[in-house]
Amino acid sequence: MAVDLRKIKKLIELVQESGIAELSITEGEESIRITRYSPHTSSTHESAHNPPPSTASSPKLAKARDALPMIEGFVQLSPMVGTFHTSQGQTEAPLVRVGQRVARGDTLCIIEAMRMQNPIEAERDGIVGAIWVKDGDDVAFDQPLFTLIET
Repeated sequence: MAVDLRKIKKLIELVQESGIAELSITEGEESIRITRYSPHTSSTHESAHNPPPSTASSPKLAKARDALPMIEGFVQLSPMVGTFHTSQGQTEAPLVRVGQRVARGDTLCIIEAMRMQNPIEAERDGIVGAIWVKDGDDVAFDQPLFTLIET
């Protein structure tokens, strides 16, 4: 399998510019997955940066991590596996938006697991600096959901 670094670099730039959390592409037997978060985020997640992108295990792509803008703040992680929802219903407004001030205990999102709607509350006060997943995305345990900028 020949790796076209120009094509991969262009995909990384597209992920950066669009602000999406993840991109997966498959062409024949070749596939690549680029994410803006790391599955190895610190368990304390104090003063965490943007979760760095991880890519299809290519050491040459590690340099791409330095290209992303960093957001200083508290990274709130998913406490469970499930489906991420930005609102309590399909026709309702999102619970939070980037730039919105939240207080500890405010509901940030809903994670649906085993047909149960689980409200996820802010672990601290702050301003929503980033939302790392899209409505309807599947999330994993300890996956970054939000970056809260401390005020």
